[in-house]
Amino acid sequence: ERAALLERFRDACSPGFDPDRHLTSIGCANQTTMLSTESFAIGEQFRAAIRQRYGSAAEATHFRAFDTICSATQDRQDAVVAMLDQLHLDAMIVIGGYNSSNTCNLARICAAKVTTYHIADPTGLLSPDEIRHRDVRTKTEVVSTGWLPAGRVTIGLTSGASTPDNLVETVVLALTGFTAEPAPGITP
Repeated sequence: ERAALLERFRDACSPGFDPDRHLTSIGCANQTTMLSTESFAIGEQFRAAIRQRYGSAAEATHFRAFDTICSATQDRQDAVVAMLDQLHLDAMIVIGGYNSSNTCNLARICAAKVTTYHIADPTGLLSPDEIRHRDVRTKTEVVSTGWLPAGRVTIGLTSGASTPDNLVETVVLALTGFTAEPAPGITP
């Protein structure tokens, strides 16, 4: 209903917004790094509302969706989903900025299936016992202890689309240093 819509979005619409006039044709373009499933679901909600209001035959006249998902972002999301489905992981590390939409979404995807640590950069790996990371649920930076299980572990690793490869390499080297057994006769 018009009144409910205007009330619900009173602080989120432009001055002079008139749903009867401004919602007759809708375009849906998304943030390029959001979850593609969420983006497509939003578009489908708009499409269904237009279809309900104007009928299926008029849908193309009143609605267009633009797929602006970044291919690097989509590739990473797909790879993470496949990794989580195919491997038993003890933990997941996601590297990238705390304000990066695509990195936060990767962490959210991972956290739904495995303990996940979103680190901004390699300095988050404080030691085999401590890790500084952004908690996926609270979105606050915390230091967790006992994060790296003893014994044989399988850790998944991914990074945001704009995370430089050298940061990923540094994390791999740090993890290797934390977990590698020293050669006989050599003390770490």
